[in-house]
Amino acid sequence: MDEDQVPSQIVPEAAPKRSFGDRLQSVKRTFFTKEGLIGDYDYAFLFKPNLPFMKSSNQASPFFGLNDRMPILLALLLGFQHSLAMLAGIITPPIIMAASVNLTQDQEQYLVSTALIVSGVLSMIQITRFHIFKTPYYIGTGLISVVGISFAIIPVASGAFKQMYDNGFCPKDPVTGVHLPCPDGYGAILGTAAVCALLEILISFLPPKVMLRIFPPIVTGPTVMLIGIHLIQSGFQNWAGGSGTCASNPVGDYALCPNIYAPHALPWGSPEFLGLGFAVFLTIILCERFGSPIMKSTSVVIGLLVGCIIAAATGYFDRSGIDTAPAVSFVWVHTFKLSIYGPLVLPLLAVYIICACEAIGDITATCDVSRLETEGKIYESRIQGGVLADGCIGVLAALCTITPMTTFAQNNGVIALTRCANRGAGYCCCFFLIIMGIFAKFAASLVAIPSSVIGGMTTFLFTSVAVSGMAIIARGVPFNRRNRFILTAGLAIGYGATMVPTYFDHVFSYSGDNKGLKGFLDAIELVMETGFAVTAFVSMILNLTLPAEIEDTNEAVPVRGAGSSVTGPHEAAPHDADRDSAASEGGKGGEKML
Repeated sequence: MDEDQVPSQIVPEAAPKRSFGDRLQSVKRTFFTKEGLIGDYDYAFLFKPNLPFMKSSNQASPFFGLNDRMPILLALLLGFQHSLAMLAGIITPPIIMAASVNLTQDQEQYLVSTALIVSGVLSMIQITRFHIFKTPYYIGTGLISVVGISFAIIPVASGAFKQMYDNGFCPKDPVTGVHLPCPDGYGAILGTAAVCALLEILISFLPPKVMLRIFPPIVTGPTVMLIGIHLIQSGFQNWAGGSGTCASNPVGDYALCPNIYAPHALPWGSPEFLGLGFAVFLTIILCERFGSPIMKSTSVVIGLLVGCIIAAATGYFDRSGIDTAPAVSFVWVHTFKLSIYGPLVLPLLAVYIICACEAIGDITATCDVSRLETEGKIYESRIQGGVLADGCIGVLAALCTITPMTTFAQNNGVIALTRCANRGAGYCCCFFLIIMGIFAKFAASLVAIPSSVIGGMTTFLFTSVAVSGMAIIARGVPFNRRNRFILTAGLAIGYGATMVPTYFDHVFSYSGDNKGLKGFLDAIELVMETGFAVTAFVSMILNLTLPAEIEDTNEAVPVRGAGSSVTGPHEAAPHDADRDSAASEGGKGGEKML
């Protein structure tokens, strides 16, 4: 019996016990028969391009439910597709944050490798779903709910690093003022994130209806949109040559991008850099228009690959990092001194609230495309288990030297496109991510990609985050007078703080020796200069305090689901009407980005 047909109870009935002989026959049938290895799936469907002169097939491919038996080859193929769909979203945050805090090349390569490994390992927690003994609670969703680094941490970390360099927590060159490597700053992010993750763990024990009441689409939509808008600045700076010192302070070794010793160094904003990024951007568009289903769901990675080929052919690659990188890597090869940075506490609490909202929206979308119920006790237990797992994963990720992680949304598009919700494909995805991370040469190759190629990819990626926020608003917020007022008030300060992030620098003039007070004032400053945090707080307060007006009583009720991913270019919720379509919008922008 499929899981979507069982009664609405939190604890499903126990599966009948199978004898050793039955298990042996099952293993034999799976690994030693054509049906178990290959099956009769139409593999050509995944690779058939969408060319104008080719006739499209009207035959729908079979749907593989959560616990259905599926061929080994298909599980491996779709798992690899899931891993490619996640790849760009996983590697982007560590690359950006390593550049913001000027880590060494070895440390940057390590963070990329570890991000892949930790994503693969911790995704298994969500996919497996553990029942907490003698309680009605779970850890995990039991769905293909894969996790990656949340993009919400990037604006907070960038602002914190800037503040750390300004207040002396991180070192500067005394002559030129160039920012020096600050691994302790990254360690402060990790230590503070591990503590603040406890908030999301507590949120998971709230009834889902209460969570949706506190964090409705009118709060999460503009918040997600502003996260994307803030990130676009970093993506576009990289597109033009780099977002580091060569863009902000082009002197000395950084007069050219990425530096004067690079094999093909050019001034920031050179047309050659812009052309490389445009090649990536154009490839993504062509994959969406003419590509096969597997190309559409991995279009961002294909665009990155094409950009790398062009950059290598024209001499922009520096092989030194690849040649000196070790063959293999693993967690804790490099470590960072953990500490609590007081000014980061309030912003990181906001990040984990956003992560909880993302999880609710993404899990709802995953249930939808997996043909499972999106209401009732089993659904609510998946929400509770998913948010609890997200909080636990936040703690574990920090202890594994990686910033907060949350569920990814782009994999919902892969499920809708391939019609496969089987957890076997999810486990194969985890396997491929771990393998990619262990082979350090692969991470070194990703770190060596020129900034302009990364920028062409991340600009598309981050814009899709902003579009996801707009979609949350459009689908879940009736545009009556009250809601327009809440959106206007929330976005007014949020947009301002995003466009002019230094507006709050001179509000506090305290210069005494009280470090506690100084840290508290720095925390307020960091929150007020983080646009999405301001928007979230203002929208939440107004939504809870402003009464509904008389003309609002006949308005449509907002849809279920608190949010959508900020970690990729795909929206979270393909609905019943289109989830069976091979060109489903769920796979291309229509939780958990890329």
